[in-house]
Amino acid sequence: MRADSHGATQASGRIWMWDSSWADQATLAAAVLAALVVLLYAPVFGLMARQWWEDPNWSHGFLVPAFSGVVLWRERRRWLGTGKAGSWLGLAGLAGAVVLLVLGNLAAELFTTRVSFVLLLASLAVYLAGWRTLPAMAFPLGYLVLMIPWPGVIYAEVTLPLQFLASRWAAAGLAAVHIPVLREGNLLILSNYTLEVAQACSGIRSLVSLVTVAAAYAYLAEKRTWMRGSLVALMVPIAVVSNAFRIFGTGVLTAEVSPRLAHGFFHEFSGWLIFVTAAVLMLAAHWILKRLAGWTEAIRG
Repeated sequence: MRADSHGATQASGRIWMWDSSWADQATLAAAVLAALVVLLYAPVFGLMARQWWEDPNWSHGFLVPAFSGVVLWRERRRWLGTGKAGSWLGLAGLAGAVVLLVLGNLAAELFTTRVSFVLLLASLAVYLAGWRTLPAMAFPLGYLVLMIPWPGVIYAEVTLPLQFLASRWAAAGLAAVHIPVLREGNLLILSNYTLEVAQACSGIRSLVSLVTVAAAYAYLAEKRTWMRGSLVALMVPIAVVSNAFRIFGTGVLTAEVSPRLAHGFFHEFSGWLIFVTAAVLMLAAHWILKRLAGWTEAIRG
């Protein structure tokens, strides 16, 4: 009996030593991987941070990784509890991310190198903790995509239709209040001034920023997936209509008060005012959706 007890003690000691060694090895491996990620992606993040700083359309990019990090830390028990054992299939994703990084650098295609970073993080999660961890980390990892500036071709393809749409709606609004206006493309020709709905006034800046805000708000304020998706989807028409209303208001003040109101401080202030208004409309949409959901559940009950 003593021999068995002693043997069990030795066995448990060997098991404990093996677990401790495994933990040390895992920590060392994680540190090495983190160092490699920093070395590989430091130039990528340097250029992206510079674009966030210099391009107002993507200045929200600074907040996206910070918010994702907060969500990961806040829900660490959830995704740590789902992991059982790492999957070697994660190595395939890691290899794919590195290939995208190399190809993007060779082609000077920044978007590809930046997307590869998100793929790398997802692959690391699979490799270290298994597939079950990935759904638990889906939102904070997917949210990182919103920090990546669009390729120039896609940006132009989205911006131009928004310019024409905003100018057409603004012209219709001005005509409805009996202000003479002639629209030629993205130009609104008034009796005393010509307003140009430039690329910066297309609403793309507020659209991208508001969708980013809506995604964060929906995730924190709602548990229902359909409600989260609805809030983000509704933010698109809210942003487009709000921008058209901004151009309409600028046209009214330009025609009735002074052309100086079409630029300068008022122009910048109206942008912030419309952004806040759109955010308030998002809260109102959430309130309406919750009421509709409550009525639907009451009818079914």
